[in-house]
Amino acid sequence: MDEELLPIGRFARLCRLSVKRLRHYDEIGLLRPARVDAASGYRYYRREQARDAFVIGLLRSLDVPLPVVARVLEGEAADALRQARDRMEAELARRRRALAALDRVLAEGLPAPRVELCDEPARRVRTVRDLATPESVAAVTSACVARALDGPPPGLMAGLFPLDMRDEFPVTVAVEDPAGTEVLDGGRFAAAVHLGPYEQIPLTVHAVLAWCGEHGFTPVGPVREVYLDDPASVPAEALATRIMVEVAER
Repeated sequence: MDEELLPIGRFARLCRLSVKRLRHYDEIGLLRPARVDAASGYRYYRREQARDAFVIGLLRSLDVPLPVVARVLEGEAADALRQARDRMEAELARRRRALAALDRVLAEGLPAPRVELCDEPARRVRTVRDLATPESVAAVTSACVARALDGPPPGLMAGLFPLDMRDEFPVTVAVEDPAGTEVLDGGRFAAAVHLGPYEQIPLTVHAVLAWCGEHGFTPVGPVREVYLDDPASVPAEALATRIMVEVAER
C-alpha cells in the first residue's frame, strides 16, 4: 500500500473528525477517500486531504450547512459564505423577534384582546404585491408599503396575508384609492386591535383565530392588517393595528 495513504482511523484522529463523519462525508461526495480497498471497503486518505477536512470541521463548528461547505471546497468561498451569513443573520433576527414576543407573553399573559364581529364594505384600492417567506415577510411588507405610498395620499392601508404562512406565500398591500382599478372585497370579519410592534401581530392573530374557533366561525379569507398609525411618528410599543379575519356564517 502507498505509504502516503492513511487509514480512516488515523486520518480521523489527525483531522479531529470521527470515523462516522468521514464515512458520511464520503457518502454525500463532500470528502472522498483517496482509495477504497476493493475487498474490505476500507477507506484511505492522503495527508494533503487534511486541509479540506479541517475546513469542513471549522465551518461545521460555525453551523455552516454542508451544501455551503461543498461550495467552499469547490472554490466559491466568498459568495457561499456571504449567503450563509445572511441566512444566519435573518434567523438570528427571527429568534430575537420570537424572544421579544415570548417576553411579552410572560409579562402580560396569553393575548386576550376584545374580538368583535363587523361588516366591512368593499373598497376600491390600488395594490402592490410580492412573494415572501416567513423569514423575509417583514422586509417584503415594508418594501410593498413603500411602493404603495409612491402615489396619491392613501386612505385606508391594509396588508393581506394568507392564514398559512409556510414556505413561500403572497403578500399584498392595498391602499384605498377612489381611482384604483381593483376592489378589496367586503364581508363579515372577526376583528381586534393589536397594540405594539408589527412583528408581534401574530399574537393577536392567534387570539382572533382562537375566538373564531370558540364561537363556531370558520376563517375563510386572508388576514388583514389595517395600519392605524404612522410608524415614523408613533413608537413601536404604541402602534395600533386592526386585525381582521373574514369568517363564514355559522
